[in-house]
Amino acid sequence: MWLRISVFVYLTLLVVACASVAVTGRKQLALVSNAEILPMAAQQYEEVIRQGPLSKNQEQTEMIRRVGVRIQKAVEQYMAEKNMSDQLAGFAWEFNLIDDPKTVNAWCMPGGKVAFYTGILPICKDETGVAVVMGHEVAHAIANHGRERMSQQMVAQFGIGTLAALMGQNPSAGKDLLLQAVGIGTNLGILKFSRQHESEADHMGLIFMAMAGYDPNEAPKFWERMTEMSGGQQPPEFLSTHPSHETRVRDLQSWIPEAMQYYKKGN
Repeated sequence: MWLRISVFVYLTLLVVACASVAVTGRKQLALVSNAEILPMAAQQYEEVIRQGPLSKNQEQTEMIRRVGVRIQKAVEQYMAEKNMSDQLAGFAWEFNLIDDPKTVNAWCMPGGKVAFYTGILPICKDETGVAVVMGHEVAHAIANHGRERMSQQMVAQFGIGTLAALMGQNPSAGKDLLLQAVGIGTNLGILKFSRQHESEADHMGLIFMAMAGYDPNEAPKFWERMTEMSGGQQPPEFLSTHPSHETRVRDLQSWIPEAMQYYKKGN
């Protein structure tokens, strides 16, 4: 009975509280506003950066920020051209490199706050490889995947349709859910997005990197290097919920002709 009620509530809310994802146009559940999520995301990002340690490699740090700014400008241009700039309200972009060679990861919180770990740089290999990852992670934020995941969990776990109601009923659970949704867990674990979210971020990221002047043909090569690095063992966190290697490369190759329409070398 509870399952039926939850499904009914979810479907009802999907009709009355949905949003569209930029680029793909997919409809998604949106019970939480960015105005609610962004302040806490910014606070948690500051804590992560404060703990660091931030990389002292000036060249690598500057590369992360240079690529980040180029992707940022591409996103802002795309959203402006689609009359969707209002979806970037409250974004306060930031790009940092954390000195942790054992962590093969990168992420972007809602609001455009990005963290790379030095452990992923050898697989990126060069600036274009960084752009592949940057475009992908920024796409998660632009697509509001964290907000969608949180909205789904609010209904599935609590049968509640607003963050205010959840916080009023169970403040601790509400806070934990919000922290997970913006990318921070009890051990600073990054939210594991669904395979649908990962594929969507691949598609959007390809468009963004192309607009930023990076060759989208390099994207499949990065993911091949990432897969080879795992060596058939437990995949790195960055690949934990991603589509299979074959599916990802095939999908990226199918999207490259679209991305090339946006590509201007050396933007």
